Amino acid sequence: MSALKDKLKADLAASMKARDEVRLRTIRMALAAINVEEVAGKEARELSDDEVVKVLTREAKKRREASEAFAGAGRAQQAQAELDEQAVLEEYLPAQLSDEELGRLVDEAVAESGAEGPKAMGQVMKILNPKVAGRAEGGRVAQAVRARLTP
Repeated sequence: MSALKDKLKADLAASMKARDEVRLRTIRMALAAINVEEVAGKEARELSDDEVVKVLTREAKKRREASEAFAGAGRAQQAQAELDEQAVLEEYLPAQLSDEELGRLVDEAVAESGAEGPKAMGQVMKILNPKVAGRAEGGRVAQAVRARLTP
């Protein structure tokens, strides 16, 4: 079993004992999403830590989008609940890249690929995605690359 999944299970027990409802609900949801991912496909398998991080990143993004939707609909209480869950999930994710760090990685990838112009965005993304995996959202990375390649 992955170390991250073990940590989630240990934290689940701790949050039950502490009666921390938000943390308990969020960790249960995360473990359910991981279990669904493990049994998806032709045969069940154990997820690696990297795959668990991908699942948690996806769940955190869902919480952020739901929060924005609730806030836009004037439902502040539900929006805050989603933000609270997202904060719990982010404790298990690698630290996000700052704009400066992301910009430096984009510059390195552009130099490595020799890309020029917006049509070469795919080449740069192919080099960049493994370097930023789990540390920056795909849309944010694409926006940085597009800004760098657009004259």
